[in-house]
Amino acid sequence: MPRRSKGQHFLLSAQARTLSLLDVTRMTNDEARESFRLLRWASTGGKPVCPHCNCTICYEYASRPIFKCKSCNKQFSVTSGTLFHGRKLAFRDYLAAIVIFINAAKGISALQLSRDLDVQYKTAFVLAHKLREAMASETRHTGMNGVVEVDGCWVGGHVRPANLKSERIDRRLAENQTGKRRCVVVIRERGGRTRTFALASEAEGVALIKRHVVPGAVIHADEAECWNDLHAQYEMRRINHQQGYSIDGACTNGAEGYFSRFRRAEWGQYHHLGGIYLGRYAAEIAWREDRRRQSNGVLFSSLGTAALNHSQSVDWTGYWQRRKEAA
Repeated sequence: MPRRSKGQHFLLSAQARTLSLLDVTRMTNDEARESFRLLRWASTGGKPVCPHCNCTICYEYASRPIFKCKSCNKQFSVTSGTLFHGRKLAFRDYLAAIVIFINAAKGISALQLSRDLDVQYKTAFVLAHKLREAMASETRHTGMNGVVEVDGCWVGGHVRPANLKSERIDRRLAENQTGKRRCVVVIRERGGRTRTFALASEAEGVALIKRHVVPGAVIHADEAECWNDLHAQYEMRRINHQQGYSIDGACTNGAEGYFSRFRRAEWGQYHHLGGIYLGRYAAEIAWREDRRRQSNGVLFSSLGTAALNHSQSVDWTGYWQRRKEAA
């Protein structure tokens, strides 16, 4: 493996490129289906396992790409019961979509994904959100320990200034906000995972921090008044950002690093993050930030495995038919 030169950013090195989109597009559909099998049933080397009873003795039909369980006699395919349940695209197209999605370091818009895959915008929109659902399933964890940083940022609620100066209002005041303004609260464990929540205010994040951060952890936070309630349960290190970014070892630079990637995704890719989808986008950026030092081949395997081991989507199955509503 070629070595990375001193001072070179990881994403610019050869170690970050272990999978090419060309490798996927050159696959036949049978080869892509075999890749799906290896991703879903990695523990058995691609040998099918019944999703209904977990029986490992399954027969494969010669005429159709499906399996039949010996124990319960139920038929299933490689995508049955997964986020790709009821698929309409070819296996190769889904693999290509995953590669395109993970190669975008700051996220990718549904419009661009629809053009790259030559599918409708609706198809790309739902597919991207299914992948975000798989990402979010990996970030759901409890027991964050050690040194933990917490912070919040406001998203949305932009008020366009009036044309005439005499008619302009103070847009910083709460009564002049549009009501679509929400807060993303991040809990970031140093050297560990990142957890995000889309809330109405930073104060709502206090209860979630107490739920997901174990007692005894050291929490770094800014001078926001809402974090004062955490002093009774945790050892706190507070930083006043008007005086500096890091004083006496107290800092929230890890949380600010997450918000830096989040803002670049918001402004450069998505432009507008709807309120009901904000939590999904925040979880996506957390997944990308936690895995920023992994090659795109590892990212592909992680996301593909998560999607194929995730149950059928409740929010996005039949979304455009309004049979379900995204929460």
